[in-house]
Amino acid sequence: MDDASSSSFPVRHKKFSVHIKESKIDIVICSYDDQFLVIATQIGTMGTIMHARKEEGMLNNPTFNVSVIFGKRDEPMLLACARQLIEHIGNSGSSKSLTLSLGLKDHSTETLKGIVSAVIENRLW
Repeated sequence: MDDASSSSFPVRHKKFSVHIKESKIDIVICSYDDQFLVIATQIGTMGTIMHARKEEGMLNNPTFNVSVIFGKRDEPMLLACARQLIEHIGNSGSSKSLTLSLGLKDHSTETLKGIVSAVIENRLW
C-alpha cells in the first residue's frame, strides 16, 4: 500500500504502511459521519472485527465499551488495542464510535502498541 490520502473518495481516509518487528502492516483509517473505521492487516484480510464506543452519563465519568463483532474473542490484547484507540478518540473531543479490524499474525504487545501509535500519529479525529 502506498502512503496516501485521497480527497476524491467520498469518505475522508488515509492509507499507509508501517514496519513493526520486521513485518509490514497495512493500515487504513476512514472517517464516516458517525464513526471511524480502522483496518490494520499483516495477512491481507480483515481478521478480528471489534466495535468500541464512548458512553457518557449525566453524573459520572465516561465509560468505554468494546465488543468483538467477528473473530477471536479470547485475545485480551486486541480488546486493549481497541480500548486505547476509543479512549484517545473520546478524549480528543469526538463522540464517534470506532470499528477496528485487526488481521494480524503477531498479537504481541509490541505490535499492538506500534499499531496504536501509528493510528494516533495519522488520526483523522
